[in-house]
Amino acid sequence: MLDLLLARWKQGHQTFKYPAGPPPVLPQRFAGKPTLQAGQCTPDCNRCLTGCPTQALKKSEDGLSVTLDLGKCLFCRACEHACPKQCINFSADFQLAASNRAELCLPHAGEPSPIMAEEAIRKLLGRALKLRQVSAGGCNACEADTNVLTTIGWDLSRFGIAFVASPRHADGLLVTGPVTQAMRSALEDTYAAIPHPKIVIAVGACAVSGGLFADHQETCGGVSSLLPVDLFIPGCPPHPLTILHGILAFLGKLAAESDT
Repeated sequence: MLDLLLARWKQGHQTFKYPAGPPPVLPQRFAGKPTLQAGQCTPDCNRCLTGCPTQALKKSEDGLSVTLDLGKCLFCRACEHACPKQCINFSADFQLAASNRAELCLPHAGEPSPIMAEEAIRKLLGRALKLRQVSAGGCNACEADTNVLTTIGWDLSRFGIAFVASPRHADGLLVTGPVTQAMRSALEDTYAAIPHPKIVIAVGACAVSGGLFADHQETCGGVSSLLPVDLFIPGCPPHPLTILHGILAFLGKLAAESDT
């Protein structure tokens, strides 16, 4: 016991201060929100489109610009490397979540809607949010990055957010995976067991859009085909910081924590 206490004392405080402080340093290979150069494409060039494994890119009618659906994007950067004019560049911006599926399509016209949940939901769940995590046929990458949030470096519980074993003790679902046919009834039963009001968070490209398996007959093409989704967090997998930012923004906790 004394050895454990001594080791813990030597380790010191390891929890990131974010959002009360700066976010943790992201690796150089991190691919965040992309920027698209409008009007710079060559009309007869389709290299980025043919290189995209999920058809997340579409060209404008005049062939001079592209749109990118973050909900389908795997952030593999194949389009960025394929474009001879460097019209697509992935930034280090980790703030990718959206409460409206349409706003994951870039570039988005107009001002983005606030991610924050309705005031009644925030008043009810703002102090404590209990989530039941359902892996609906995922590869475990999104599940692993979600679990990282419970480690000492991130300490999700300091925000009053925790994962629970029973849906009857939960305020909502956090779903990963494209929702395979084998998991469909389990997901629907879990959702039905959660007391009202309840929220649904789709994490990762598979949960948002079906990802690589969107058109496969053994999947449902994402969570929103079955359940009403309140928060979309894209990525393959999304970085733990992206997941944390999305949930905190949804609960209206970012401003409160940054002021402390």
